[in-house]
Amino acid sequence: MSTARENKLLDYRSDTVTRPTAGMLDAMMRADVGDDVYGEDPTVRQLEEATAAWFGMEAGLYCPSGTMTNQIAIKLHTQPGDEVVCDRLAHIYNYEGGGIAFNAGASVRLIDGDRGRMTAAQVAANLNPDDLHFPPSTLVALENTVNKGGGCCYPLAQMQEVAALCRQRGIACHLDGARVFNALVATGDDPKAYGQCFDTISVCFSKGLGAPVGSVLIGSAQALHKARRYRKVFGGGMRQAGYIAAGALYALHHQVDRLADDHRRAAQLAKALTGLEYVGEVYPAETNIVIFSLREGLAPADLLAYLRARGILASGFGPKHIRMVTHLDIDDVMLTQTLEALQAYAPQGVTL
Repeated sequence: MSTARENKLLDYRSDTVTRPTAGMLDAMMRADVGDDVYGEDPTVRQLEEATAAWFGMEAGLYCPSGTMTNQIAIKLHTQPGDEVVCDRLAHIYNYEGGGIAFNAGASVRLIDGDRGRMTAAQVAANLNPDDLHFPPSTLVALENTVNKGGGCCYPLAQMQEVAALCRQRGIACHLDGARVFNALVATGDDPKAYGQCFDTISVCFSKGLGAPVGSVLIGSAQALHKARRYRKVFGGGMRQAGYIAAGALYALHHQVDRLADDHRRAAQLAKALTGLEYVGEVYPAETNIVIFSLREGLAPADLLAYLRARGILASGFGPKHIRMVTHLDIDDVMLTQTLEALQAYAPQGVTL
């Protein structure tokens, strides 16, 4: 049982708030460790190899965060002055501290896709010609699932079309897979098919899978050899990292299939919200993220304060929207309590 349940706080702000389960903590305490900067931590190496094998790729690199794995990948695939093509909702553009410019010296071409999902035709229309007046388009980055798109999934065929275009044009293709296991559980896709689409994939373990720390960047052995050097430069070299890598390895073996429970609860939450008078738009809940707005004239801050007073935490998501994320530490009893609170909410000063 997670310690979050003992705290009795219903925290929907993110799936990053989960605590290690008893089984995960036991695996972490029993981990066989060494100095990972020397390449001598057996648990880290096992995690890297297992993650790469899951997607049919050659090698992996364990890093402290998904931001680091994404930024290393961008640095791998670009030179200063190049351009990265991504959707306007992409995490690498919105939530990584301007790292594309700071770390890689690259510019960004933004595409207005479907809740964060770009088509091959859109990508093709936004690749620069070989003209000295324009930055070279050297990297296309996708995100699956799309956080700001409400946890929506790319259809495999759509990713394959983008990947084929990139190969044809000699452009690298990266996947920000912060919640890639949510996408795989929701779609039933073969993870090795994802590995065939991308030059690199960032795989996060500290969100839906419930590990306390870390992401793994996977790709070719040649690319990951260079990535290891970039990790050192970025300050990401860790010593006896096997203690935390063991949590991620446990999650990989034991906590993937259970993501379906998170998806089911998110769908229940979205359905309930759709039926409430004070709620405006509700994004389709494909995985574990529910994003919704309130009716005109209602302030999200008021609903957030009402929920907080009842021990329920959610996040404001821009000026008009609220995000709620289901995860390992939200069970059916907690969801029922949350639905009851939402149904009882009566906005003040507004006639619905």
